[in-house]
Amino acid sequence: MYRKIVVILGLMAVLVGLGVAGNANAADGSRPNVLFILTDDQAPWAIGVSGYPHAVTPHQDRLFREGAYLRNSFTVTPVCSPSRAALISSRFGSEVGITDWINPGNEATLGLPTETVTFPQIFAEAGYRTGLIGKWHLGTEDQFHPTKFGYQHFMGFRSGGSTPNDPVLEVEGETRKLKGLLPDILTNEALQFMQRDPSKPFLLSLHFRAPHTRWLPVADEDWAPFENLDPTIPNPDYPKLDIPRVKKMTREYLASVASVDRNIGRLLDQLDKLGLAENTVVIYTSDHGYNMGHNGIWHKGNGHWVLTQPPAATENIPKGQRPNMYDHSIRVPTGIRWPGVIKPGTVIDHTIANIDWFPTLLSMAGIEVPANLTIRGRDITPLLRDENVDWNNDLFCQYSTHHQSRTHMRMLRASGWKLIRDFRNEGRDELYNLEADPAEAHNLIDATDPAAKQAIAELHRKLLVRMRVICDPVLKDID
Repeated sequence: MYRKIVVILGLMAVLVGLGVAGNANAADGSRPNVLFILTDDQAPWAIGVSGYPHAVTPHQDRLFREGAYLRNSFTVTPVCSPSRAALISSRFGSEVGITDWINPGNEATLGLPTETVTFPQIFAEAGYRTGLIGKWHLGTEDQFHPTKFGYQHFMGFRSGGSTPNDPVLEVEGETRKLKGLLPDILTNEALQFMQRDPSKPFLLSLHFRAPHTRWLPVADEDWAPFENLDPTIPNPDYPKLDIPRVKKMTREYLASVASVDRNIGRLLDQLDKLGLAENTVVIYTSDHGYNMGHNGIWHKGNGHWVLTQPPAATENIPKGQRPNMYDHSIRVPTGIRWPGVIKPGTVIDHTIANIDWFPTLLSMAGIEVPANLTIRGRDITPLLRDENVDWNNDLFCQYSTHHQSRTHMRMLRASGWKLIRDFRNEGRDELYNLEADPAEAHNLIDATDPAAKQAIAELHRKLLVRMRVICDPVLKDID
């Protein structure tokens, strides 16, 4: 069935391409270029526009201020592979069989199903020049190669990991060890890609590895602001928090973010130099958020305790692990510059998710989403255009861990509350009043007051509705 959809989609996209590209080529400037920048593990608090005092991100701040800053932007799964699958396909991880990060060591044959329709495919068929530079993490076998999913050009690494310096990358189909710092190497390739073949508009996905661990080394200029920094940490009074370790990691993490920011400046300068800035949509976001001492943990959805004495292990949760759906794990920094459409200084507080990029990007390029294609996201361009639209701010997320821990977490965030159910582990459900407790420090799942009970009932009902829509496999164990 999916293969039939791919064929149909190809025919429809060609027709769309003839209708749009045939009357509007890159030379007349009517179809925008798209530069989609995705960082890895970047916290929403680790940018200057968030108000965090130690972030050194002048170029990210510039980008956000010259367009729209989306303060309630989320991923639907707070770990690499399923987040990236949701982004490229507008489907939840459970729908494509990727529910946790892909471990090439014991999941070498796992990857994005070959019949999956992706937005790069549709862009390519509509006449765009498409490229992916950097991290893929949706399968290492050749059948899962990025060029099988619409990217005509690929330079980077297929697995989830690399090194911050002297990386081994795939370049022109061959594996090579390159000298230098990875953010700079990837940016160099992006700068070259943007100036090739100006007869066609481009869609470029630039997927940085930073600020994923290992954070160091970075360039001297990126490390200098943090070398002697005594950073403020979010909750120094958290019981048994390993404060020296949190501060050390914070310094290194912020330096890695700064290494990306310096390269964002290079990209923006290139767009200006080539005369492309006014006809290029620039999107900056991350695959998920990050914790750095928040709630006693560091890392993302598969969090690690950063305590001198972590809690004891349970049957499915090893000692030291804290799988979670905290806002710091699911919220992502997001800014969009779209000259002539988004008013500079726009701030959007509506809830959006990474599954929304598929229809949004196509809408930006004037390409229709085929009517017979199932996608879960929504076109957010009405919000970007400041149109008065009725917008549902409920958010459904899922994360089934199976590496460091074993869980089936499902989350519904709505009306100032958040409910998290772990359908695999009794006693791990959580309820937070986000308006009264934005730090999610007080779990109210056992609260007896009427407001909490009503929130549990309402959010649980909505949660099951969302799970049934996508035929969530966890339902078989609870229905």
